[in-house]
Amino acid sequence: MRPIRPLFATRRGRSPRRRTSPVLAAVGLATALTLTATACGSGEDADADASSAASATAAGDGKIQIPDDIRDRLKEHGIDIDKWKGGAWKNWDRDDWLREAGDYVNPIIKDLWDPDRMREAEDPDQGKGVEENDLSGDQGVTDPEPAPVEAKAVPAVYHENAPESGKVFFDSPEGTMVCSATVVEDPAHPGKSNLVWTAGHCVHAGKKGGWYRNIAFVPSYNDDAMSATEIQGATKEEVAPYGAWWGDWAQTSDQWIEQGGATGGEGASYDFAVIHVTPEKGSDGKSLEETVGSALPVDFNAPAVSQVGDITATGYPAAKPFDGETMYQCTDKPGRLSIAKSEPTMYRIGCTMTGGSSGGGWVATGSDGSPALVSNTSIGPVTAGWLAGPHLGTEAKGIYDAVSKKYATQR
Repeated sequence: MRPIRPLFATRRGRSPRRRTSPVLAAVGLATALTLTATACGSGEDADADASSAASATAAGDGKIQIPDDIRDRLKEHGIDIDKWKGGAWKNWDRDDWLREAGDYVNPIIKDLWDPDRMREAEDPDQGKGVEENDLSGDQGVTDPEPAPVEAKAVPAVYHENAPESGKVFFDSPEGTMVCSATVVEDPAHPGKSNLVWTAGHCVHAGKKGGWYRNIAFVPSYNDDAMSATEIQGATKEEVAPYGAWWGDWAQTSDQWIEQGGATGGEGASYDFAVIHVTPEKGSDGKSLEETVGSALPVDFNAPAVSQVGDITATGYPAAKPFDGETMYQCTDKPGRLSIAKSEPTMYRIGCTMTGGSSGGGWVATGSDGSPALVSNTSIGPVTAGWLAGPHLGTEAKGIYDAVSKKYATQR
């Protein structure tokens, strides 16, 4: 989540420091909000040609083959694929940082995400400043601040208790970072989805930046709930039992790209993203959904806040007192948080999860009576006592449908 200062994305700096969220004066609440991860894709490339988006596959010699469309997109921006994989991706020069909705490129760099690199990914640290964005109570409807709900550790093994949940890892100008994410259903491929839902700030830096790089999803990260000490000697198979799945496409809202910031509430009402993934080492033909055994439907017609029962938020909080290695959940009845009168009112729940949990799925009883994803963690206070997530409406559905359509003809 983003503190109205970064609260939920994690970053790996030169030393493993925990990131916390920036503080921000809240809506008549005098509370600092923190924005968790950073980055979101855009939701405009809806009609992209499905034929141009082939996934990376493994050749008979086990080497990763970069799809022609990715090579072509890199070339269009003057990027050499071999130099990129050799470290050119570390160039964050503003002029070379791809930003627009259709600019997303994320070629697989095999074994980049090893156990050490994943373990060291952190939340933004306390050095991040906080923008003093007033969220005044007369802008839309905001309910009283909820009482904190203590986050509870999800029992091991995670695959049996929250199979759709995992971590998203990515590189930013500040270092290696992490968010949380959820496997969701794909209407174009029932039972065989390769779609992952997360926050926009976990894939795109917003108004002052562009697409993050080396974005990969690891379902059931640290499945056996090893402690921070135990996981230091873990193998990649133990840390990522279902593999690393690279995002070969991502989309977020235009609002996030144009308005989103690392701190404050700008863009929070549209802070969501959908990633289409492909396995790092190829596969036996199984989709992500088939590999983990589950995917959640997304409800874009969830009842009004007053009619919603409990919502359960899931994530991997990394800022103190958490260590980012284990999965937690909070369950609470939602209230309303209004960032601006002209923007959709957000859901808000009591929860003590901190940075790193950004992008994690919020699940409630959907309009059809079954569990469904209805939001994702976006922002929260620096002090960690509550979380807020966007209402998923027309804009969110457009992004979801666009990514599904883009890969509809792909088996």
